[in-house]
Amino acid sequence: MIGKTILTGVKPTGAPHIGNYVGAIRPALALSAAHENSYLFIADYHALNAVHDPSALRKDNYQVAAAWLALGIDPERTAFYRQSDIPEIFELATLLSTVTPKGLMDRAHSYKAAMDKNREANRDVDADVNMGLYTYPILMAADILAMQSDMVPVGKDQVQHIEFARDMAGYFNNTFTPVFKLPKHQLEKEGSLLPGLDGRKMSKSYNNHIPVFMDKNARKKLVMKIVTDSKLPEEPKNPDENTIFQLYSHFADADKINSMRKAFENGGMGYGDAKKLLLEALEKTFENPTQLYNEYMADTSRIDDLLAKGAEKARKTAHETLSKAREAVGLKPLR
Repeated sequence: MIGKTILTGVKPTGAPHIGNYVGAIRPALALSAAHENSYLFIADYHALNAVHDPSALRKDNYQVAAAWLALGIDPERTAFYRQSDIPEIFELATLLSTVTPKGLMDRAHSYKAAMDKNREANRDVDADVNMGLYTYPILMAADILAMQSDMVPVGKDQVQHIEFARDMAGYFNNTFTPVFKLPKHQLEKEGSLLPGLDGRKMSKSYNNHIPVFMDKNARKKLVMKIVTDSKLPEEPKNPDENTIFQLYSHFADADKINSMRKAFENGGMGYGDAKKLLLEALEKTFENPTQLYNEYMADTSRIDDLLAKGAEKARKTAHETLSKAREAVGLKPLR
């Protein structure tokens, strides 16, 4: 897959927590580093389906951009851009909509979930469903197909959208002439499955998450809040049912992970000592990125410049794709 094109989209949902890092950011960074052609975009137009506060959207955009830059995305290697800076994507979405059957949109998980929620609340099934939500898969397909993507890493809930993108590419290619590649998905481990401070899955909605970017004292307070049972240090414990160990296993090296496992299983590891080791591992992983993140957020013009540079590269590819699509349907190709 080294010579293939990989594309990743991220919603501007503010600064990430460590579950986001393990489940999405770290794997995407590794994939981007391993591929010659990679694209990473901030899906700000998708966010508009739910976020109608301009200042909040701008802040979220900067936070997610600063996060990826601080954590290691290389803008010299990966085209890193805002979706809204690539107008070709939106014209391409219009072209795709002309060959996409309504029934495909009716089957979209995002739309069906909104209807199910309304039914449970005894509301009209289409209450608060805007056309942006309804046609969300078409715009996502345009994001993917514009860059002639070969592979898109996604979680389980997004697999359908990649399948829809393949369908739309096929509809267009068969109706007119082959223009688009048929993308494939790569299933990623869900970061939301990391346990939070209370043992439930880590989520901002549960307020049980550990942010990636925070000072040492604030991080220490959160780590020390991790809920544990009443077992004494000398008592054996099951590491696979222990939140501290489960988190530690994602940030420490193999020898240290194995050492904590044995200490839990054999007895001799207290929860206080285990939390200190977890804190050390988190500090080692995120201390420098936190400094970089704060520097980017203090000077967002640097973020704008890097995203503009990425958009220039992405627009070149999208321009070529759109021009071919326009010509295929009988419109004047772009210059």
